[in-house]
Amino acid sequence: MQIVSKYLNLLHSIPTLIEISGYRNDYLAKKLNMKSVTFSAKKQRGNWQPDEVENLMKLINNEDVENYLLVQEMEDLKNDEVMTIEAFRKEHKL
Repeated sequence: MQIVSKYLNLLHSIPTLIEISGYRNDYLAKKLNMKSVTFSAKKQRGNWQPDEVENLMKLINNEDVENYLLVQEMEDLKNDEVMTIEAFRKEHKL
């Protein structure tokens, strides 16, 4: 379930990621072989196909986007239960 949740979060984050990347919609649409209108509609509605998400992420991947995604991942993990290395070793008799 966590994988699905992460994918859905990624879909919802796409407009923000595009903005952070600094790329223009028309440029990305052209690179994805899409009409600008179609790209804008997908961006607004979030109805991307998995291959489109993959290709888009390859295009917009840069340090700013990576930093944003890392912060999101850290936010998601901050409420998770953690175990110290000492407790792990004790539990697993290492």
